[in-house]
Amino acid sequence: MSASSIESKLSILADAAKYDASCASSGSKRDSRGGLGSTEGMGICHSYTPDGRCVSLLKILLTNVCIFDCQYCVNRVSSDTPRARMSVEEVVRLTMDFYRRNYIEGLFLSSGIIRSSDYTMEQLVLVAQTLRERESFRGYIHLKTIPGSSEDLIEKAGLYADRLSVNIELPTVKDLHTLAPEKKRDEIEGTMGKIHVRRDEIATDQRIGIRTPKFAPAGQSTQMIVGATDTSDREILDTSSSLYQTHRLRRVYYSAFSPIPHADSRLPGSAPPLIREHRLYQADWLIRFYGFDAAELTTPEQANLPLDLDPKHAWALAHRDMFPIDINKASRELLLRIPGIGERGVKRILRTRRHHAIRDEDLSRLGVVYRRARPFVITADRHPGPLQIDSLDLKKKTQPKQRQLMLFDALESAGNGQV
Repeated sequence: MSASSIESKLSILADAAKYDASCASSGSKRDSRGGLGSTEGMGICHSYTPDGRCVSLLKILLTNVCIFDCQYCVNRVSSDTPRARMSVEEVVRLTMDFYRRNYIEGLFLSSGIIRSSDYTMEQLVLVAQTLRERESFRGYIHLKTIPGSSEDLIEKAGLYADRLSVNIELPTVKDLHTLAPEKKRDEIEGTMGKIHVRRDEIATDQRIGIRTPKFAPAGQSTQMIVGATDTSDREILDTSSSLYQTHRLRRVYYSAFSPIPHADSRLPGSAPPLIREHRLYQADWLIRFYGFDAAELTTPEQANLPLDLDPKHAWALAHRDMFPIDINKASRELLLRIPGIGERGVKRILRTRRHHAIRDEDLSRLGVVYRRARPFVITADRHPGPLQIDSLDLKKKTQPKQRQLMLFDALESAGNGQV
């Protein structure tokens, strides 16, 4: 295979892979002795580039040929997009060559469906197996698992990959039925369930002292496209919450719909604002780490997250009866609900108040965003009073100030060597 041919395939398949958001830092521990590469240190980040989210990870499709006709996908069978297919050996060689040149820290491999789910999954597994066994590659591997694959292929995939992911595709069964009727929610979740069960079995064996090989040590994740249908954020967060609880996913990734050429008339003509994707990630974080229930962040009447405020701030403004909260007495759960106070700030508050009462002047030193949190908290020397929490312009007073970012903010400090 000539270099120009490889370059041409890379151009097509790496570009096609940019629509897949579901890869991230590994969080995986893999023994790197006697091999090449490591998953430790700084994680492997996401890859696609046009908006600045960039990564040192070979993110590629094995092929963008696909037998399915999902209307939101540029690689659907009815699309006239250029097609290419890598062989297993070509992906292995590229990964090793790029790694040795320090271009990448790992591999994220997905694929269109060729022939059948099992055939496609076999090819993906073969890449990972060859990297691990023949090339002694110890870097990060994320394999996209094909829904409906057989159990033994999933088992093998989990032994070689750090992370497995199965795309949920769209937020609701109705959305899937409308835009991708060949894909079935039951089959997708069935594959997630197999990974979950196998991870649980391995964990149980390890707890009772049985030595077992690692199985997808960085867990499993999924991705859903938002904005391709008019499904609300409330329904999206309901689905995410259910997936976290049922399959113990490590992450749900939200990928704003990208308009594609010659799209179906049922699809929107423009992409949703990226801020919507950002708000969903913020809400997702609140559900996973701050004790919020998905249903608390929206209402049946206001089913979408506000775009001008982060979800916790918006929740606090809508529940003013719960504030102000005494920062010296409140439980951890209540402290986590105060705007401007993050998880790290709560830890510092709990640690500090064992030794002395927290005063107003202490807040900034504890990592609290003072302007945002001030009306919502009582400190040892200040009570904001009921009028302040009820004031009509509280949103304006506590809203983050817009600031124009400068590309060369650090120019002066770079000149004097302080960067």
